[in-house]
Amino acid sequence: MTRSIAFVGAGPTAIYTLQALLGQQPEPFALTIFEAQPVAGRGTPYSPGWNDPAMLANIASIEIPPLGLRLADWLKDQSAEALAAMDIDRSRIDERAFYPRLVLGKYFQDRFNALLDQARGAGIDVRLRTRCRVIDAVSGPEGMALHLREQSGAAGQERFDHVVLATGHQWPDNSEARPGYFISPWPADALAAIPACEVGIRGSSLSAIDAAVALALAHGEFVESNDGSIAYEPATGTEGFHMTMMSRKGLLPEADFFAPLPYEPLAICTAEAMEALLAADGLLLEPAFALFKEELAAADPDYAEAIGIAALALEDFCERYFADRADADPFEWAVQNLAEAEQNYADERVVPWRYAILRMHEVLALIVPQLDPEEYRRFNRHFKPVFVDDYATVPHASIRRMLALHRAGKLSVRAIGDDYRIYSHRPEGGAAVIVDGAYHKYDAFIEATGQRPLAAKAFPFPSLLQQGVIRDAQPEAPPSALRGIAVDDQFHPVSEDIPEDQLFCLSLPFLLGRHPFIQGITSSHEMGEIVGEQLAVALQAGAAAGPGDVSAAIAA
Repeated sequence: MTRSIAFVGAGPTAIYTLQALLGQQPEPFALTIFEAQPVAGRGTPYSPGWNDPAMLANIASIEIPPLGLRLADWLKDQSAEALAAMDIDRSRIDERAFYPRLVLGKYFQDRFNALLDQARGAGIDVRLRTRCRVIDAVSGPEGMALHLREQSGAAGQERFDHVVLATGHQWPDNSEARPGYFISPWPADALAAIPACEVGIRGSSLSAIDAAVALALAHGEFVESNDGSIAYEPATGTEGFHMTMMSRKGLLPEADFFAPLPYEPLAICTAEAMEALLAADGLLLEPAFALFKEELAAADPDYAEAIGIAALALEDFCERYFADRADADPFEWAVQNLAEAEQNYADERVVPWRYAILRMHEVLALIVPQLDPEEYRRFNRHFKPVFVDDYATVPHASIRRMLALHRAGKLSVRAIGDDYRIYSHRPEGGAAVIVDGAYHKYDAFIEATGQRPLAAKAFPFPSLLQQGVIRDAQPEAPPSALRGIAVDDQFHPVSEDIPEDQLFCLSLPFLLGRHPFIQGITSSHEMGEIVGEQLAVALQAGAAAGPGDVSAAIAA
């Protein structure tokens, strides 16, 4: 009997999973892909409507794991008309360039369709169901039943041997929870209705920059000169338009820095060292931090000496890492940092301490699932922010836009610390932020702190919760320390109530507690590689063992 696989979602994670599966050259099977949107293959972060055409992705072509073709090579193959529609100059296509998110969406869509053609050519029965939402899933001995609802309203049910949940980010359908108060900056179309008024934006990273760019374009335009400088020209009648980004430290993200790819190997704080810690008795965070300090000192002795790293505790290192920026004006710092980053790119110069931290974030991620609650709290509070700041740098054009808005008097940044309160039930709409007794009023307010980890109760397939298949990894964890749902290293739910190979959960918000750095395309590729290989094993086991005996065959 032909085995059946369903993918729920058709964004980058599903695409990389399919590529990995096809790379295993499995026996023919039946593949069904469900996508709630009219067009499959883009993913929400790269789809029209959700993103303004001016919004930039913060990943360069060289960093995107190739799907047959690298992004830069794919762009070079496009016609003059197609490049013009994407507002791309052929002479400026480069593997280290950053492109609008919608361009990445077109790339993923094209490569997704190429993979479907490849699958059909290999004898795989492929069905693509767009405008079809999976509203529930029920595990049973004969497979997993997916409950479906078409955009037309028609309902149905189909059963599959193996299901991959690749539902990506989880944002509310209506981002304006109350008049003038937006709990998400997406879809970008929703922000266009905000009038030229005083706007507060909680967050100062890429999500907040996206919100600021969308609003700026609704009330003016960015003008780029031949020398690459950018100015902001507000539209007539927008004198009252002003934005304030706010965050705990009141910092802007730094500009993307030059780094050799693929990564050069680490010498001390290595994956093997983390595996050794995991195999030994005792706590993990302090010995891992000791290895981190050794690696950083070896990579950049001058930086290590300047900050006194040898004597720093974990909490002190975090404060010292941000101290100089916290003491400076955020826009003055951005000017200096941008100039340094641009020169380093021109010279292909590596800043050793930045590059060392960048490489170590993936290594330190290995211990996170095994940290005890107090270690996890300390990691989230004092270690994770350093890694996120280092790897979540943004395109130089994004920094230029923020500087242009500031020069035009349209953007400020405010540090609000830890002791603040947001009041979003004002009769006149928007929100007020209370900091140190001061009351800051905003006619509109946008929550732009990015995707947050979600607990099992928010899982969109209720029957899996009721069956005990999906559950919290640590049910007693406070909201500030959510560990996500319980999955193993192959992304199977940890449950005795379901065959091991029946379900793979790659739904991002429910994995962030266990895997805190998985929000990017490279993470989609890494997860896809794991699950694609597991699916191939399951298909082979099913062919050898026959229906009903697959899990036993895999275990054997």
